[in-house]
Amino acid sequence: MSTAVSPLAPPDVPEMPVIAGVRLATAAAGIRYKGRTDVLLALLDKGTTVAGVFTKSKCPSAPVEWCRAKLKGGAARALVVNSGNANAFTGKTGKASTALTAQIAAKAVGCSTSDVFLASTGVIGEPLDATKFDGVLAQLAETATPDLWMDAAKAIMTTDTFPKVATATVKLGKAKVTINGMAKGAGMIMPDMATMLSFIFTDAPLSAGVLQSLLKAGVEDTFNALTIDGDTSTSDTLLAFATGAAAANGAPKISRASDPRLKAFTKAFQQILADLSEQVARDGEGARKLVEVVVEGATTKPSARKIAMSIANSPLVKTAIAGEDANWGRVVMAVGKAGEPANRDKLSISFNGIRVAKSGARDPSYNEKEVSEAMKAPRIQIKVALGLGKAKDRVLTCDLTKEYVAINGDYRS
Repeated sequence: MSTAVSPLAPPDVPEMPVIAGVRLATAAAGIRYKGRTDVLLALLDKGTTVAGVFTKSKCPSAPVEWCRAKLKGGAARALVVNSGNANAFTGKTGKASTALTAQIAAKAVGCSTSDVFLASTGVIGEPLDATKFDGVLAQLAETATPDLWMDAAKAIMTTDTFPKVATATVKLGKAKVTINGMAKGAGMIMPDMATMLSFIFTDAPLSAGVLQSLLKAGVEDTFNALTIDGDTSTSDTLLAFATGAAAANGAPKISRASDPRLKAFTKAFQQILADLSEQVARDGEGARKLVEVVVEGATTKPSARKIAMSIANSPLVKTAIAGEDANWGRVVMAVGKAGEPANRDKLSISFNGIRVAKSGARDPSYNEKEVSEAMKAPRIQIKVALGLGKAKDRVLTCDLTKEYVAINGDYRS
């Protein structure tokens, strides 16, 4: 884990309120890191529903497979997260580790193993010694409190430089409900139906089916519109838990995703996902620039997304941004290689609102000094107008610096 906080870290960290039905505790179990917490236990009251989306990697981690299997029950009583070891590419040993971890947690909490959810992050290919959780989880179950949100967010960090949290309070019916979220991630990030590790908690009384609908729709333009380096992790996990405790205050129980009473909640839920995904982009390994890629005038939204991702994942574009060089030639290259409809002679490109290329050539009013000054900003928008249709999309990424190479060159060392 890096010691220097990203210069793109949000200046303000929200006060994280208590959510009825959720208690948290962290510990240092010595999974990989020394002198820091690396295990999180979240205790969830009876009646808590759960939903999740996961990596589409064909080589998923053992915890991802565990969660997929348990999700069918729709109920949760405990979440165990560890950092330092992803428990991925660990064969039968990995499956045994998840089973043992769940058994230890279930005994500590007093629930069935089918109500225990697991997530791991860190090095791939090294066995996870689940016996390190023995005793630790029982102690955490006894000491868990409702107000340890920042501690929880810190315990799941790996190469992250700051904890990522977000919160919102909104009305459901006439009652107030709260949504809290946390995430970790800085590298090996190009989610595909999920994120690195992210957990959302609410006291709203929502069925598992409603939660699943909210998640599936919510990630599409947030976490799935995010890339740091184009690499989808083996461990991507996004879980949402609804304790239902707000029903005691008059919040209506929601069992249909189409329920009109969900409108304000849905908006707040999506905003939490958007906030957390942007924080991940801000903490991209070695990042010095937050980059928004906007593609408009495309034939379809999926086409715009593919072109935007082609730009956002180009090492040549990302290194140009790091060098504060408005190199539109590299953007043209990334548009052209995406394999989507594009017409060179209709293409226009802007950096931070300054058009540098128009109708397939350098803009006649191009001013190098003006553009160079704009590229010094910590947030850069690359806008591409294709001129072919009305569809548009946007993705978030960051620049590619020497520090990224340094972090990943000795990650296992």
